[in-house]
Amino acid sequence: MRFFDKASTALAATVLAATAFATPVLAQKAANTVRFAYDQAPESVDPFFNNVRIGVIIGANVWDTLIYRDPATNEYKGQLAKSWKQVDDKTIEFELREGVKFHNGEEFDADDVVYTLNFISKPENKVVTQGNVNWIAKAEKLDKYKVRLTTKEIFPAAIEYLAGPVVIHPNEYYEKVGPKGQNEKPVGSGPYKVSNYVPGKSITLELNKDYFKASPKPQPKVGKFEIRFIPDRQTQMAEMLSGGADLIMHVPKDQADQLQSVPTLQVVSGETMRIVFMQMNILDGTPAPALKDERVRKAIIHAIDREAMVKNIVGTGSRVINTICFPSQFGCTDEGAARYPYDPAKAKALLAEAGHPSLTMDIVAYRERNQTEALIGYLQAVGIKTNLRFLQYAAMREQIATNKAMLTHQTWGSFSVNDVSAATPNYFAFRSEDITRDPQVRDLLEKGNNSVDPAVRKEAYKAGLKIIADKAYAVPLYSLPVYYVANKDLNFKAYPDELVRFWEMGWK
Repeated sequence: MRFFDKASTALAATVLAATAFATPVLAQKAANTVRFAYDQAPESVDPFFNNVRIGVIIGANVWDTLIYRDPATNEYKGQLAKSWKQVDDKTIEFELREGVKFHNGEEFDADDVVYTLNFISKPENKVVTQGNVNWIAKAEKLDKYKVRLTTKEIFPAAIEYLAGPVVIHPNEYYEKVGPKGQNEKPVGSGPYKVSNYVPGKSITLELNKDYFKASPKPQPKVGKFEIRFIPDRQTQMAEMLSGGADLIMHVPKDQADQLQSVPTLQVVSGETMRIVFMQMNILDGTPAPALKDERVRKAIIHAIDREAMVKNIVGTGSRVINTICFPSQFGCTDEGAARYPYDPAKAKALLAEAGHPSLTMDIVAYRERNQTEALIGYLQAVGIKTNLRFLQYAAMREQIATNKAMLTHQTWGSFSVNDVSAATPNYFAFRSEDITRDPQVRDLLEKGNNSVDPAVRKEAYKAGLKIIADKAYAVPLYSLPVYYVANKDLNFKAYPDELVRFWEMGWK
């Protein structure tokens, strides 16, 4: 069974025309400007109130973290912190850099770190992704450039989080304007600063000429990035082909293949840490009561030919997964977990046995629409009719959190944190998007999150992941490669963490 993007034929004709008449567009190169089109707008530019990839990308370029993880070596280096030491199982002390300034001129020191960490750790401040911050107990100022951080429990992944989603805000500014003001007029200390922002439409980043020289992030070269939020994929393609954009990402495989022949463009791809899966709502009051039957859930997994989807739709760099985590993450394993090979006959038999030879339900999705349509096709073939509700990410999350979703087609990139604590617990540890609520799974995941012993962590995660698989609480699908299309004259490198590092880019 194969499924094709409805616009493929039209795109092919456009590509042929572009190939015949393509000439390099040099205006943006001369102006040292890169125009980036993305298919979603962030809920907020403030990294703590965002949950989509473009927000993570903006956050990494506009803000800095205490620690930096080198993407080539995975070595941790000091960023806003010069050094750090583990005092005991729950305590880390940081020596901070001097002479760093935020984009508004505010001087960086311990007050900024203490204020940020204490603010985000309080549940009443409603940070969007609680798993990124709820391990912090408190931060204390020891000196102008020295801070002590205490974790609630033993949390071995602390350094990984401090090198990723936990950015540092300017305390005076943030205390004055709060998350709302930080979103409207963002202020960080990173290599790029926000010069213009129209929520839902565009954001412009300009080079921070005063970026501190000791940063492990290389000094930025491109003077300006103009980011436009363009939901329609075909409009993005047209912009690339006409020279109106210099970079797009998450391009479907068939379209990326066609764009390979355009002489003004380069296509870059590779596996990412992002996993793709389906959730099934089994909570009390679920709008799809049939999903509470384990046989129905197993039938849904058996109905989907994941290998064919990887080969024909998803593309190079993808692989089938059997548990809800990315294989490289610490603690991720599918050892001993149930397998569900493609078997439509078995799927039909299980549905019949459960008393549901035919079903109708909604599926909610927010990206990779061609993949969602393929899933719908497979489910329909075994007697499950699914109505597609394609929403913005925030709207989809609200449907999940308010017990209104039935099936959901999800992706999760773990905020590029290479640890299971950033993946599986987000959906199976009684957080807002947990529509399973198995206390045994929750307890095992929390044990893995909060142990200092790597062996204990691995065993706990393994046991939790096995229950999720054995009870078919979700449908693990595959890892997601990302296809980028860029101007051929742009120096661009893709990383597994899906982080577009503006500070590394430049014109050839």
